[in-house]
Amino acid sequence: MSLRTSIRCTAAPLSCASRLNSSSMPLRAKINNPAWISGRRMYSTPTEELLKTRTKDDPDDVIFNNNYGVRSIELNRPKKLNSLNGSMARKIIPRLQEWQASDMAGVVVIKGSGRAFCAGGDVAELAKWNKEGPKGQQKSKDYFDLEYKLDHLIATYQKPFVAFMDGITMGGGVGLSIHAPFRIATENSIFAMPETTIGFFPDVGASFFLPRMEGGLGTYLALTSEQLKGADLFYHGVATHYIHSSSLQSLESRLAELQFSDYSTLDERFSIIDATIEEFSTGLPNPRPKISGALRTTLDRVFHADQPNVQAIISSLLEVKKAQDTPEDIRNWAERTIVTLHERSPIAVAVAHQQMRIGRQWSIAQTFQHEHSIASRFMAHPDFVEGVTARLIERKKERPHWQPNTLKAVTSDDVAAFFGRAEQPLQLLNDRDYHQYPHAWIGLPSETDILREATGKTKEEVVARFVQLKGAKQGIREKVDEVLERFGARRG
Repeated sequence: MSLRTSIRCTAAPLSCASRLNSSSMPLRAKINNPAWISGRRMYSTPTEELLKTRTKDDPDDVIFNNNYGVRSIELNRPKKLNSLNGSMARKIIPRLQEWQASDMAGVVVIKGSGRAFCAGGDVAELAKWNKEGPKGQQKSKDYFDLEYKLDHLIATYQKPFVAFMDGITMGGGVGLSIHAPFRIATENSIFAMPETTIGFFPDVGASFFLPRMEGGLGTYLALTSEQLKGADLFYHGVATHYIHSSSLQSLESRLAELQFSDYSTLDERFSIIDATIEEFSTGLPNPRPKISGALRTTLDRVFHADQPNVQAIISSLLEVKKAQDTPEDIRNWAERTIVTLHERSPIAVAVAHQQMRIGRQWSIAQTFQHEHSIASRFMAHPDFVEGVTARLIERKKERPHWQPNTLKAVTSDDVAAFFGRAEQPLQLLNDRDYHQYPHAWIGLPSETDILREATGKTKEEVVARFVQLKGAKQGIREKVDEVLERFGARRG
């Protein structure tokens, strides 16, 4: 991860003439033209069947707003926790393309109404379609076609993109936020990739961002569906900033006032926005993440990237559980994690583990293409309908009837079948691609950078160096403290 010096800038408010040219009225209009133009190529929704669903679109499920230089997207299905469906994706994609081409649009903000940012995709609808057989399964595949195109568009967007991860942010909601250069957590934030709970795999680009998380944390989150809350999203790099939810509206107004010179590079604009968001930081509620210290060291050892399969992970957890010199709280964690892994869909957990092993090699474009192929195969697998029905629709307490029913019964051939070559690779909306996030320098310094900088230096010197590189960014001292304490103890 490269480190760049933040550019501090006090941006002047927009001129009166500019304000007269901007509307602050919300826009709820349908997108009636299904064709999307990108560069020289025209793309349309993937099948005639998907186009027919346009007649069922809810005109108010997404609200667009222009406020000076800010263009905002508000997901507006609060009773459904803003779960993403095809109607919403069909509206957002062309609007993003329109704003990307507009000189008037300076910053894009995405947020949710109610107590969730976005709790995921509308999987209950997909499960209902899948029960119809191959025709219904094709409708589900077409939904993923649409969703992944949107996620890739956000991941390769050529303007500053800010996600307010205020409230529940899971599954499909993670896809709408995690690939953005600016991801803001609040005290209300709840993050998870809960797919193995419902007989599915972590998608929406999880093959890219989870394996690139520090240590074994990404694999742990993928297999167990464990939640991160509040400031922990910031500490672990899921979010780039942490502010109180009461400041979000003021922050959005402040972003609307920013002006950028015509010759500013995208990174220069990012640096200005980074500094602007930092103005609203009022302190972290806890000095270090919940998963830290000895627990984090154990987690990294158990879920490290070289574990050949899930059985090896469970064996490592059993060793932790039985070790008499291990603190009781960590032995209890190991026991709970073993129980959790056995409760999840065995095929989903095994596929997710293989996904974490090989996903780190995929580019961002390859990620969505491979995930579309895997998702299509899951639509024909009984565990998805079983899991969604049992966990989300009927809300049964007992374990779903998974096929196969145990991790030991899952063969290497069963897993390999999900990673075969797709007959028709997903065609994305643009040709942009990369193997590392180009905006990875935003946020707290990584473990690798901290340990590299720490060689031959005191802790205060390390903190001072990162303050110099990143400005007086909130959380630097806390992150340096935790990393140096953990690795110092490990060396000892």
